[in-house]
Amino acid sequence: MHHTQRSSHVRRKITAVAALAAAAMLVLSGCSGQASAGSSGGADGKPFKVIAFTSGNQTPVGAWWVKAVTARAKELGWDLTMIQGDFDFQKMNPAVESAIGQGADVILDGYTDVESIGSIVTAAKDAEIPIFAMDSATAANDAFALNITTDQQQIVDKTVGSLDAAASGLKGKTVMVIGHDPHPGIRLRSGLAEKALTAAGATIAGGAIQKVTNPATGRTEALSLVADYLSAHPNGLDAVWAGWDDAALGAAQALKEAGSTAKVSGVDALSETLSVIEAGGNMQATIEQPWPTILDTLITKVQAYQKDRTLPSKNFETVGVTLVTKDNASTVTPSDKLG
Repeated sequence: MHHTQRSSHVRRKITAVAALAAAAMLVLSGCSGQASAGSSGGADGKPFKVIAFTSGNQTPVGAWWVKAVTARAKELGWDLTMIQGDFDFQKMNPAVESAIGQGADVILDGYTDVESIGSIVTAAKDAEIPIFAMDSATAANDAFALNITTDQQQIVDKTVGSLDAAASGLKGKTVMVIGHDPHPGIRLRSGLAEKALTAAGATIAGGAIQKVTNPATGRTEALSLVADYLSAHPNGLDAVWAGWDDAALGAAQALKEAGSTAKVSGVDALSETLSVIEAGGNMQATIEQPWPTILDTLITKVQAYQKDRTLPSKNFETVGVTLVTKDNASTVTPSDKLG
């Protein structure tokens, strides 16, 4: 009789433990991705699994992208793996490939040149996982289900037009073009700027695009490029076209120190650039690129794929930009203050 009662008691304890374990598992599964019923959309009712990566997380816009994607994933109930590359592709690429090996529904690429991620693209294609990207190529590329970036020709048209107006025409003027080849957008727009300036009758200082070697030292390199040129050719510059703001700010500083009135244009709409533009002086203009709007569009396309596995009808889109001058600088949200 005693043995029977003890066995019954043990069975009740086992049943209770099992019930508690099942309840705990239910709570854990309910917390995964913080998804609500019907919002996850992954295979077999699992949360929609997303891998996101960027090499540019150390830049202001790249850091914003990491935060914005993380917030949107939480809001949408996605199971997100975020990989930050720190411009180190030997570290980032294997980490992304490892995540792909664990399975995913979609991959998001932010500001990472397609030429640098060949192994990731191959792994994604082998696993049949589409990549949705922002500013990762300057032309259509079958690496992506969709890549959205800004209109590089429009950037050039607006910035060169602003310099033309400030210089009362570019014909016969000497203009320095500062670029950086490893960044696809800067590489393309620098080449387009060189062509546009030459077509307008300007002489390109140094006979070619002056190239910064490292974006981390872009400002000091641009300052040196302009200072060295002016040292060899006093008052020899009428304008400087720079492919991004940090280089533009370095060029503007060098011009100011040399007592030059030459104007500078940049791209990015950094808060420091906007302040310098508003103050007057050498900094003439910059470009606002609508990254939050682009991310919203990209997320909408991913949600369409999440719903019924519909891929975008085209894999490349460009969007317009805004020229920022002293007239409207106070109304623009700086790209390093997006979030």
